[in-house]
Amino acid sequence: MDNKENFISIIEKLIALCAVRLSDDVFSRLEEIGKSEDSPLQKAIYDSYFENLKMAGDLNRPCCQDTGLLQFYLKAGTAFPHLDITADVINEAVRRSTLKVPLRPNAVNYFDNQNTGDNTGERCPWIDWEIIPGSKSMEICVYFSGAGCSLPGQAKVFKPSDGIEAIKPFVFDIVTGPGLNACPPLLVGIGLGHNIENAASLSKKAILRNLGVKNQNSEAASLENEIMEGLNKTGMGAQGLPGKRAVIGVHIESSARHTATRACAVNVSCYVLRRGIIRVNSDLTCEVLSHKGVTL
Repeated sequence: MDNKENFISIIEKLIALCAVRLSDDVFSRLEEIGKSEDSPLQKAIYDSYFENLKMAGDLNRPCCQDTGLLQFYLKAGTAFPHLDITADVINEAVRRSTLKVPLRPNAVNYFDNQNTGDNTGERCPWIDWEIIPGSKSMEICVYFSGAGCSLPGQAKVFKPSDGIEAIKPFVFDIVTGPGLNACPPLLVGIGLGHNIENAASLSKKAILRNLGVKNQNSEAASLENEIMEGLNKTGMGAQGLPGKRAVIGVHIESSARHTATRACAVNVSCYVLRRGIIRVNSDLTCEVLSHKGVTL
Protein backbone atom coordinates (compact mmCIF):
# COMPACT_ATOMS: atom_id res chain seq x y z
CA MET A 1 0.00 0.00 0.00
CA ASP A 2 1.46 3.38 -0.97
CA ASN A 3 1.57 6.37 1.35
CA LYS A 4 -1.59 8.00 -0.01
CA GLU A 5 -3.70 4.85 0.29
CA ASN A 6 -2.33 4.22 3.76
CA PHE A 7 -3.18 7.78 4.82
CA ILE A 8 -6.71 7.49 3.35
CA SER A 9 -7.24 4.24 5.26
CA ILE A 10 -6.26 5.94 8.53
CA ILE A 11 -8.79 8.74 8.05
CA GLU A 12 -11.49 6.27 7.00
CA LYS A 13 -10.96 4.31 10.19
CA LEU A 14 -11.05 7.49 12.28
CA ILE A 15 -14.37 8.51 10.70
CA ALA A 16 -15.85 5.04 11.22
CA LEU A 17 -14.75 5.01 14.87
CA CYS A 18 -16.24 8.41 15.69
CA ALA A 19 -19.51 7.75 13.88
CA VAL A 20 -20.16 4.77 16.15
CA ARG A 21 -18.42 5.46 19.46
CA LEU A 22 -18.21 8.58 21.61
CA SER A 23 -14.85 9.78 22.89
CA ASP A 24 -13.92 8.72 26.43
CA ASP A 25 -14.43 12.15 28.00
CA VAL A 26 -17.94 12.57 26.59
CA PHE A 27 -19.08 9.06 27.54
CA SER A 28 -17.78 9.49 31.11
CA ARG A 29 -19.52 12.85 31.49
CA LEU A 30 -22.83 11.41 30.27
CA GLU A 31 -22.53 8.59 32.82
CA GLU A 32 -21.90 11.16 35.55
CA ILE A 33 -24.86 13.32 34.54
CA GLY A 34 -27.19 10.36 34.11
CA LYS A 35 -26.50 9.26 37.68
CA SER A 36 -27.21 12.76 39.00
CA GLU A 37 -30.74 12.86 37.55
CA ASP A 38 -33.37 11.40 39.89
CA SER A 39 -36.68 11.82 38.06
CA PRO A 40 -38.15 8.69 36.43
CA LEU A 41 -38.47 10.56 33.12
CA GLN A 42 -34.82 11.63 33.04
CA LYS A 43 -33.64 8.18 34.09
CA ALA A 44 -35.65 6.65 31.25
CA ILE A 45 -34.13 9.08 28.75
CA TYR A 46 -30.58 8.32 29.87
CA ASP A 47 -31.31 4.60 29.78
CA SER A 48 -32.37 5.05 26.13
CA TYR A 49 -29.24 7.12 25.41
CA PHE A 50 -26.94 4.38 26.69
CA GLU A 51 -28.94 1.61 25.06
CA ASN A 52 -28.60 3.46 21.75
CA LEU A 53 -24.85 3.85 22.21
CA LYS A 54 -24.45 0.17 23.13
CA MET A 55 -26.45 -0.98 20.11
CA ALA A 56 -24.43 1.30 17.85
CA GLY A 57 -21.27 -0.42 19.07
CA ASP A 58 -22.71 -3.92 18.93
CA LEU A 59 -24.06 -3.45 15.40
CA ASN A 60 -21.20 -1.18 14.24
CA ARG A 61 -23.62 1.49 13.04
CA PRO A 62 -23.65 5.29 13.49
CA CYS A 63 -25.01 6.30 16.89
CA CYS A 64 -27.09 9.11 15.34
CA GLN A 65 -28.98 9.08 12.05
CA ASP A 66 -27.75 12.60 11.25
CA THR A 67 -24.08 11.97 10.59
CA GLY A 68 -23.78 15.66 9.74
CA LEU A 69 -21.10 17.27 7.64
CA LEU A 70 -17.53 16.39 8.52
CA GLN A 71 -15.17 19.11 9.67
CA PHE A 72 -11.46 18.56 10.14
CA TYR A 73 -9.22 20.62 12.40
CA LEU A 74 -5.54 20.05 11.70
CA LYS A 75 -2.45 20.95 13.69
CA ALA A 76 0.01 20.46 10.87
CA GLY A 77 3.72 20.33 11.44
CA THR A 78 5.76 22.17 8.83
CA ALA A 79 8.08 19.14 8.64
CA PHE A 80 5.23 16.63 8.21
CA PRO A 81 6.14 15.04 4.85
CA HIS A 82 2.58 14.43 3.63
CA LEU A 83 1.20 17.98 3.73
CA ASP A 84 0.76 18.16 -0.05
CA ILE A 85 -1.64 15.23 -0.17
CA THR A 86 -3.53 15.81 3.09
CA ALA A 87 -6.53 17.67 1.63
CA ASP A 88 -6.96 15.10 -1.16
CA VAL A 89 -6.64 12.28 1.38
CA ILE A 90 -9.37 13.74 3.59
CA ASN A 91 -11.74 14.30 0.68
CA GLU A 92 -11.29 10.76 -0.62
CA ALA A 93 -11.67 9.28 2.86
CA VAL A 94 -14.99 11.12 3.28
CA ARG A 95 -16.23 9.84 -0.10
CA ARG A 96 -15.38 6.25 0.76
CA SER A 97 -16.72 6.50 4.30
CA THR A 98 -20.08 7.72 3.05
CA LEU A 99 -20.57 4.31 1.43
CA LYS A 100 -18.72 2.10 3.89
CA VAL A 101 -19.76 3.36 7.35
CA PRO A 102 -22.32 4.36 6.00
CA LEU A 103 -22.84 8.11 6.43
CA ARG A 104 -26.01 9.89 5.42
CA PRO A 105 -25.31 12.08 2.36
CA ASN A 106 -25.87 15.62 3.63
CA ALA A 107 -23.74 17.90 1.43
CA VAL A 108 -25.80 20.24 -0.76
CA ASN A 109 -23.88 22.73 -2.88
CA TYR A 110 -25.23 26.14 -2.01
CA PHE A 111 -26.45 27.62 -5.28
CA ASP A 112 -27.24 24.62 -7.47
CA ASN A 113 -29.13 23.09 -4.51
CA GLN A 114 -28.05 19.58 -5.42
CA ASN A 115 -26.99 16.89 -2.95
CA THR A 116 -23.58 15.61 -4.06
CA GLY A 117 -24.32 12.16 -2.65
CA ASP A 118 -20.92 11.61 -1.02
CA ASN A 119 -20.59 14.35 1.64
CA THR A 120 -18.03 16.27 -0.42
CA GLY A 121 -18.66 19.44 -2.37
CA GLU A 122 -17.98 23.14 -2.36
CA ARG A 123 -15.36 23.59 0.39
CA CYS A 124 -16.69 20.40 1.93
CA PRO A 125 -15.47 18.69 4.02
CA TRP A 126 -14.35 21.81 5.82
CA ILE A 127 -10.64 21.79 6.70
CA ASP A 128 -9.14 24.19 9.24
CA TRP A 129 -5.34 24.43 9.31
CA GLU A 130 -3.12 25.42 12.21
CA ILE A 131 0.60 25.40 11.41
CA ILE A 132 3.02 23.99 13.99
CA PRO A 133 6.58 25.11 13.15
CA GLY A 134 9.17 22.34 13.00
CA SER A 135 6.89 19.45 13.92
CA LYS A 136 7.10 16.23 11.91
CA SER A 137 3.61 15.05 12.90
CA MET A 138 0.02 16.11 12.29
CA GLU A 139 -2.79 16.13 14.83
CA ILE A 140 -6.17 15.56 13.17
CA CYS A 141 -9.51 16.22 14.84
CA VAL A 142 -12.69 15.17 13.03
CA TYR A 143 -16.03 16.63 14.14
CA PHE A 144 -19.49 15.52 12.98
CA SER A 145 -21.50 18.71 12.52
CA GLY A 146 -25.18 17.74 12.57
CA ALA A 147 -28.04 20.04 11.62
CA GLY A 148 -29.61 20.13 15.08
CA CYS A 149 -26.36 21.42 16.53
CA SER A 150 -25.76 23.89 13.71
CA LEU A 151 -29.20 25.54 13.74
CA PRO A 152 -28.75 27.29 17.12
CA GLY A 153 -25.41 28.89 16.20
CA GLN A 154 -25.41 32.67 16.54
CA ALA A 155 -22.94 35.53 16.77
CA LYS A 156 -23.19 39.17 17.73
CA VAL A 157 -20.85 42.10 18.11
CA PHE A 158 -21.47 44.18 21.23
CA LYS A 159 -20.19 47.60 22.16
CA PRO A 160 -17.31 47.53 24.65
CA SER A 161 -19.46 49.40 27.13
CA ASP A 162 -21.91 46.48 27.19
CA GLY A 163 -19.25 44.52 29.07
CA ILE A 164 -19.00 40.83 29.85
CA GLU A 165 -22.47 40.96 31.40
CA ALA A 166 -24.04 41.31 27.94
CA ILE A 167 -22.69 37.92 26.97
CA LYS A 168 -24.58 35.97 29.62
CA PRO A 169 -28.19 36.63 28.50
CA PHE A 170 -27.09 36.18 24.86
CA VAL A 171 -25.80 32.69 25.66
CA PHE A 172 -28.81 31.80 27.82
CA ASP A 173 -31.30 32.84 25.15
CA ILE A 174 -29.56 30.65 22.56
CA VAL A 175 -29.22 27.55 24.73
CA THR A 176 -32.78 27.64 26.13
CA GLY A 177 -34.36 28.68 22.80
CA PRO A 178 -33.00 27.39 19.49
CA GLY A 179 -30.58 25.20 21.45
CA LEU A 180 -33.46 22.76 21.81
CA ASN A 181 -33.02 21.91 18.11
CA ALA A 182 -30.08 19.89 19.39
CA CYS A 183 -30.46 17.05 21.92
CA PRO A 184 -29.62 18.19 25.47
CA PRO A 185 -27.56 17.97 27.55
CA LEU A 186 -25.46 20.24 25.37
CA LEU A 187 -21.83 21.22 25.22
CA VAL A 188 -21.77 24.99 24.79
CA GLY A 189 -18.87 26.56 22.92
CA ILE A 190 -18.42 30.31 23.33
CA GLY A 191 -16.00 32.32 21.20
CA LEU A 192 -15.00 35.81 22.32
CA GLY A 193 -13.07 38.09 19.99
CA HIS A 194 -13.24 41.16 17.81
CA ASN A 195 -15.57 40.31 14.90
CA ILE A 196 -18.14 37.76 13.75
CA GLU A 197 -15.88 35.35 11.88
CA ASN A 198 -13.16 35.38 14.54
CA ALA A 199 -15.62 34.68 17.36
CA ALA A 200 -17.47 31.99 15.37
CA SER A 201 -14.29 30.05 14.66
CA LEU A 202 -13.29 30.20 18.31
CA SER A 203 -16.71 28.98 19.45
CA LYS A 204 -16.37 25.83 17.35
CA LYS A 205 -12.83 25.21 18.61
CA ALA A 206 -14.17 25.54 22.15
CA ILE A 207 -16.38 22.51 21.49
CA LEU A 208 -13.34 20.49 20.44
CA ARG A 209 -11.58 20.95 23.78
CA ASN A 210 -11.70 17.90 26.05
CA LEU A 211 -14.30 17.98 28.80
CA GLY A 212 -12.81 18.79 32.16
CA VAL A 213 -10.11 21.04 30.68
CA LYS A 214 -10.77 24.60 31.82
CA ASN A 215 -9.68 27.80 30.12
CA GLN A 216 -6.19 28.74 31.25
CA ASN A 217 -7.32 32.28 32.03
CA SER A 218 -8.79 32.33 35.54
CA GLU A 219 -11.45 34.93 34.68
CA ALA A 220 -12.54 32.93 31.63
CA ALA A 221 -12.63 29.71 33.67
CA SER A 222 -14.75 31.45 36.29
CA LEU A 223 -17.16 32.62 33.57
CA GLU A 224 -17.37 29.06 32.21
CA ASN A 225 -18.40 27.80 35.65
CA GLU A 226 -20.86 30.64 36.22
CA ILE A 227 -22.66 30.10 32.91
CA MET A 228 -22.70 26.31 33.33
CA GLU A 229 -24.15 26.56 36.84
CA GLY A 230 -26.76 29.05 35.65
CA LEU A 231 -27.84 26.92 32.70
CA ASN A 232 -28.11 23.87 34.95
CA LYS A 233 -30.50 25.82 37.19
CA THR A 234 -32.97 26.47 34.36
CA GLY A 235 -34.77 23.21 35.07
CA MET A 236 -33.98 21.81 31.64
CA GLY A 237 -32.63 18.31 31.31
CA ALA A 238 -32.13 15.68 28.63
CA GLN A 239 -34.22 16.25 25.48
CA GLY A 240 -35.22 19.67 26.83
CA LEU A 241 -37.59 18.08 29.36
CA PRO A 242 -37.55 18.88 33.10
CA GLY A 243 -34.28 17.87 34.71
CA LYS A 244 -31.19 19.00 36.58
CA ARG A 245 -28.52 19.18 33.89
CA ALA A 246 -29.03 21.22 30.73
CA VAL A 247 -25.38 21.11 29.70
CA ILE A 248 -22.44 18.75 29.86
CA GLY A 249 -20.05 21.68 29.83
CA VAL A 250 -19.38 25.29 28.85
CA HIS A 251 -16.11 26.09 27.09
CA ILE A 252 -14.79 29.54 26.23
CA GLU A 253 -12.04 30.39 23.76
CA SER A 254 -10.95 33.99 23.28
CA SER A 255 -8.66 36.28 21.35
CA ALA A 256 -7.64 39.92 21.62
CA ARG A 257 -10.45 42.29 20.61
CA HIS A 258 -10.55 45.69 18.97
CA THR A 259 -10.82 48.57 21.41
CA ALA A 260 -14.27 49.39 19.99
CA THR A 261 -15.79 45.87 19.72
CA ARG A 262 -16.70 42.92 21.88
CA ALA A 263 -17.77 39.96 19.70
CA CYS A 264 -19.41 36.79 20.97
CA ALA A 265 -20.43 33.62 19.09
CA VAL A 266 -22.14 30.50 20.40
CA ASN A 267 -22.07 26.97 18.98
CA VAL A 268 -23.56 23.93 20.68
CA SER A 269 -23.16 20.19 20.41
CA CYS A 270 -25.78 17.67 21.48
CA TYR A 271 -25.08 14.81 23.85
CA VAL A 272 -23.89 12.72 20.89
CA LEU A 273 -20.72 14.78 20.60
CA ARG A 274 -18.89 12.91 17.86
CA ARG A 275 -15.29 13.99 17.64
CA GLY A 276 -12.04 12.12 17.57
CA ILE A 277 -8.39 13.09 17.61
CA ILE A 278 -5.36 11.24 16.28
CA ARG A 279 -1.70 12.08 15.91
CA VAL A 280 -0.17 10.93 12.61
CA ASN A 281 3.61 10.60 12.46
CA SER A 282 5.84 11.13 9.45
CA ASP A 283 5.99 7.36 8.79
CA LEU A 284 2.15 7.24 8.90
CA THR A 285 2.00 5.38 12.18
CA CYS A 286 -0.67 6.97 14.34
CA GLU A 287 -1.97 7.25 17.90
CA VAL A 288 -5.62 7.70 18.86
CA LEU A 289 -5.79 10.42 21.52
CA SER A 290 -9.54 10.55 22.14
CA HIS A 291 -10.43 6.86 22.57
CA LYS A 292 -8.21 4.86 24.92
CA GLY A 293 -7.17 1.38 23.87
CA VAL A 294 -8.15 1.91 20.22
CA THR A 295 -5.77 1.40 17.33
CA LEU A 296 -6.58 2.23 13.73
